[in-house]
Amino acid sequence: MKLPLLLWALLLLLLATVPGPGPGPAAGAKGTCSHRCGDRDGLCSCHPTCSGLNTCCSDFRDFCLEISPYSGSMMGGKDFVVQHLNWFNPTDGVICRFKESIQTLGHVDSSGRVHCVSPLLYETGRIPFTLSMDNGRSFPRSGTWLAVHPSKVSETEKSQLVNETQWQYYGTADTTGNLTLTWQASALPTETVTIELWGYEETGKPYSGEWTAKWSYLYPLVTNIPNSGFFNFTPKPAPQKYQRWEVGALRIINSKYYAGEKDVHALWSNEHALAWHLGDDFQEDPVAWARAQCLAWEELEDQLPNFLEELPDCPCTLAQAQADSGRFHTDYGCDIERGSVCTYHPGAVHCVRSVQASPRYASGQQCCYTAAGTQLLTADSTGGSTPDRGHDWGAPPFRTPPRVPGLSHWLYDVISFYHCCLWAPDCSRYMRRRPSSDCRSYRPPRLASAFGDPHFITFDGANFTFNGRGEYVLLEATLTNLRVQGRAEPGTTPEGTRDRGTGLTAVAVQEGNSDVVEVRLAGGAGVLQVLLNQEVLSFTEQSWMDLNGMFLSAAAGDSVSIMLSSGAGLEVSVQGPFLSVAVLLPEKFLTHTRGLLGTLNDDPTDDFTLRNGKVLPLSSSSRELFRFGADWAVENASSLLTYDSWFLVNNFLYQPKHDHTFQPLFPEETTPNPSQATEAAELCGDNHFCRFDVMATGSLSVGNATRMAHQWHQHRVQSLKPVRSCGWLAPPPNGLKEGISYLMGSTVHFHCNSGYSLVGAEASTCQADGTWSRPTPVCQPGRSYAVLLSIIFGGLAVVALVALVYVLLRRRKSNMASWGSQP
Repeated sequence: MKLPLLLWALLLLLLATVPGPGPGPAAGAKGTCSHRCGDRDGLCSCHPTCSGLNTCCSDFRDFCLEISPYSGSMMGGKDFVVQHLNWFNPTDGVICRFKESIQTLGHVDSSGRVHCVSPLLYETGRIPFTLSMDNGRSFPRSGTWLAVHPSKVSETEKSQLVNETQWQYYGTADTTGNLTLTWQASALPTETVTIELWGYEETGKPYSGEWTAKWSYLYPLVTNIPNSGFFNFTPKPAPQKYQRWEVGALRIINSKYYAGEKDVHALWSNEHALAWHLGDDFQEDPVAWARAQCLAWEELEDQLPNFLEELPDCPCTLAQAQADSGRFHTDYGCDIERGSVCTYHPGAVHCVRSVQASPRYASGQQCCYTAAGTQLLTADSTGGSTPDRGHDWGAPPFRTPPRVPGLSHWLYDVISFYHCCLWAPDCSRYMRRRPSSDCRSYRPPRLASAFGDPHFITFDGANFTFNGRGEYVLLEATLTNLRVQGRAEPGTTPEGTRDRGTGLTAVAVQEGNSDVVEVRLAGGAGVLQVLLNQEVLSFTEQSWMDLNGMFLSAAAGDSVSIMLSSGAGLEVSVQGPFLSVAVLLPEKFLTHTRGLLGTLNDDPTDDFTLRNGKVLPLSSSSRELFRFGADWAVENASSLLTYDSWFLVNNFLYQPKHDHTFQPLFPEETTPNPSQATEAAELCGDNHFCRFDVMATGSLSVGNATRMAHQWHQHRVQSLKPVRSCGWLAPPPNGLKEGISYLMGSTVHFHCNSGYSLVGAEASTCQADGTWSRPTPVCQPGRSYAVLLSIIFGGLAVVALVALVYVLLRRRKSNMASWGSQP
């Protein structure tokens, strides 16, 4: 037996030998990662988990690529470096291939580092790429590039339109002069640059297979100028053949490239309205020109499908909009957390957008709110929220109209706003075709939470404590094959011993065939780590990611939001030594859930349902509910969690998913010492979750974290309470109204214009049944009370004047008669 073992050892040694940076080993060889990234099989692993398990092939880093930077604008032109790969004597060309079809030329710098340049794309998200170091004959190396929405790119990576309003209003009233472009010269390592204008358009029949998106090189603004980071010029009308492009961007490139050369290292400006390049007809009469464009847009809109019908209704209040984080997210153009700079929505303090585009037309909803928390509607104000034919964030599978992130939105919703509202005074036309949604059909999501030791509050409001050690099903929903799983581990006392309580240390989620996202505690207390398909993600460059079947936001370092395509949402945050998780489900999930977070059906009595369908009563003891929790242990074949360390492998993968040997502390069996009970009472008050965690861990800080998590849950439940709306109430023709709140209890008052009188009620109140107490009154032509009074008093004054004159005349006549009788 010794000889075969020796031969196998020699074979393993040969296969594990590090290859040079050229073509590499034969495709699929089991001892190398050439063409095998993500593969666990073979003599060694090329899966992301191999690093923590020390099972990687020796050439793992050479073929499964890490890059820096890892993200850039979908406009392309970003130079990135392949880490851990050096090629000091290149003999062939470097080619970078994205999505198996888009190729860009790479290069090797003087230090032997391999570079790629990102291509112009029409999509956002994680873009797979492969690398050839033999001039395209083979592509054995692979990695992932993150293409992001242009608005999410760092300002240092773009050229800046100084006074962007001047650029986009150029040629309109009182807007002329020089325009200035600046950029960070060090971001483009060259001595001279060329500045070009590119235009964006979508051609073909809308909503057909012929509808295509295209960026086109138009013309240079200037060529071969010093790379000083500054350019100032006086715009001139572009030639007629370029006039059809009204939306575009500037690109700065090395002067060595020919004009319009694609996919080279570049700095792009923001996409913007090209007022400054439009023709003489615009310059001579911008209002007439814009009005004609507005009318043409109206005609086009009348021919297109009605996208408004499939948009979700807006939340009724600002509190609902902020709490419904699975379906709505902050619109960065009007953000209360950033000072409410709402340029396009005066009167609003905060706006949100629907996270997911509508299923058929890829449209988007927008909802704006006043400081009082009420909706701001376009029927009442030009600052009201406007829905979008093209969702600003785009929609999978992207690439074709109207799904191109940012740009489809610009063509169908933004440039028309310039035509009708900003360049011409015809905003009423725009608002008629982009009316705000009210909230009459809005239904808040249902909320369930787990936090602390851990304590669970189900969707229907039942609560219990289950401090098992293992991995458990928090939620399963057959409607969309949504699965949420959690790992619970014991805490550690200040003395270093293991607690008899546990807490969540990892939460994983998947819906249908979506990516798998896991949020876990790692690297010390309070440190969150996010894994995508078992690979650790970095948020050093981007806090928002478009993933397969979901969006991911990690704007705050201690919390992560996951927004799923069904409208379900998860928020995972650090609370004390453990994780807290909140799950939001739209109403369509009614009767479709099971697991530790209960059966969503507005009936808490069946929330403790075992896998076999047996229901434990709400009055069950903690020991009985411990059996309920243990019954929902994850099965290995369906686990979503990651095992990338030998500790996790040995304690969770190779062990029963529920640790029957772990003896927890049950709430009714706790006997606190007097001093601890006093401190807990002062901190916790009547919060029994907080009291238990102080007793179970001996830590007031843990108890306080639990108290805060529970209060946050209660606040969110309050924010998500249904609110009745009666819908928008119109002012009377030839009159006006006071009041823009249409929720239950709100009252709207009516008045008529001068020369009209009110027929009907002066006020109407929104009732509990969703109807108005009185219909909108009518303003009829006629004399108002003020007019009548003025006529009456005016008439009396005339009568009094006539009487006075009569008396004076009679007196004068009498006096003249007496004078005549004197001698």
